Amino acid sequence: MGKFPPSLRGAKLPFNTLMEKSPSQRPPQTSSEKPPYWVTSKKNPKRKPTKIPSEIVPQMPSIPFNSSTLSEAKSLFNQLISTQKKTPFDLKFCNSVLQSFSSTATLQDSIFFLNHMIKTHPSFSPDSSTYNVLLVQACKAQEFSISSVHQVLNYMSSQGFTPNKVSTDVAVRTLCSCGREEDAIELVKNLSGKNLIPDSYTYNFLVRQLVKNRELSTVNSFIKEMREGFDVKPDLVTYTIMIDNVCNRKNLREATRLLGILSEEGYKPDCYVYNTLMKGHCMLNQSGEVLDVYKKMKEEGVEPDLVTYNTLIYGLSKSGRVKEAKKFLGVMAETGHFPDAVTYTSLMNGMCREGDALGALALLGEMEAKGCSPNSCTYNTLLHGLCKARLLDKGIELYKVMQECDMKLETGSYGTFVRALCRHGRVAEAYEVFDYAVESKSLTDVAAYSTLESTLKWLKKAREQGLAV
Repeated sequence: MGKFPPSLRGAKLPFNTLMEKSPSQRPPQTSSEKPPYWVTSKKNPKRKPTKIPSEIVPQMPSIPFNSSTLSEAKSLFNQLISTQKKTPFDLKFCNSVLQSFSSTATLQDSIFFLNHMIKTHPSFSPDSSTYNVLLVQACKAQEFSISSVHQVLNYMSSQGFTPNKVSTDVAVRTLCSCGREEDAIELVKNLSGKNLIPDSYTYNFLVRQLVKNRELSTVNSFIKEMREGFDVKPDLVTYTIMIDNVCNRKNLREATRLLGILSEEGYKPDCYVYNTLMKGHCMLNQSGEVLDVYKKMKEEGVEPDLVTYNTLIYGLSKSGRVKEAKKFLGVMAETGHFPDAVTYTSLMNGMCREGDALGALALLGEMEAKGCSPNSCTYNTLLHGLCKARLLDKGIELYKVMQECDMKLETGSYGTFVRALCRHGRVAEAYEVFDYAVESKSLTDVAAYSTLESTLKWLKKAREQGLAV
């Protein structure tokens, strides 16, 4: 998707048609802000969040209990055993029965029920996943209590299953899933005091949740207490999580401080960390700093990847340094990184900002000639740029190509295109664009109509004042 269909190359809408007959241009308006395209690029696979394996906390079809009464649950379980003597229930099924009952009962009744299951069904041999059902219940209770967690952990120990790092992980993840990060902090500190110190996966998971949902001071306080109280130190992943968060909040001063601490503690920033810093500077339109980070990477012997170059080209193009950005196309080729749709779209956006919409259109041809397929974002960027540069005819031709390829219109390009059509008195065509936006589900009916309606109101007023035809 995104390439000019072969049938269009020499017939109705060949690329050359878009490039010929350039009308005189008025001073172009500045292109609207585009999101950083590199955000969609692949991230370091090492940064993927850890998931709890299904065998730790089973997720199976549960047996429905219409009542949370312990006696009724026991009776139902006894009936199930008596009707299925020839086919003993396996561990997963028994866990699902316990899970169903625990969702409506008290923790104490769940423990009593589990004891009943073990006593009346000797072939049922609970394992750690069984006790994790109770641990999850304790953490999900409306009024959370650390004592309830310890009740389950002590019960596990009495049954021959010593609580371990997995137990801590299950508890922390359950609490965070309920939005109880403060309780998770207290539990981790409490368990750490009893030699159930979290491993790096649990520790970094909690840090990730804290930076997303709590103030930075809370995160720093947690890290300090774990370091001083239990000798649990942040690692490279921890600092990367924090740097990414403060960069997203445009707090580059804190990001720089964290980078310094990371180095002081003997960690060498990797490509992912540097890419994150570059992204933060791009958000603040600090192209000089983006270039400085790139140079520092090279000095430190960290090899840039495709995301690095895309971020650098985006940052330079965004701040009007397109010529410098273009030079990195050659650098990319020399290092074995081939420009993709993100690279070219960033350049086109920068060229349109500088008023060189025709140059951006020519870059589209170069892009395809090198075997790189433009995407919907590429076309929307060009459509927006052509309309801003008063090149409506070429914008219409490009729009027709988008229709042929079933591409969706973005909100910004749709609004710019509709306003350009109405400004030139081509209201009927503006209505057709509205129909396409709705039919292709590019925008909601309300959003698409609202833009068209406001544009028509403006046109009516402009005509009354003799400012439009």
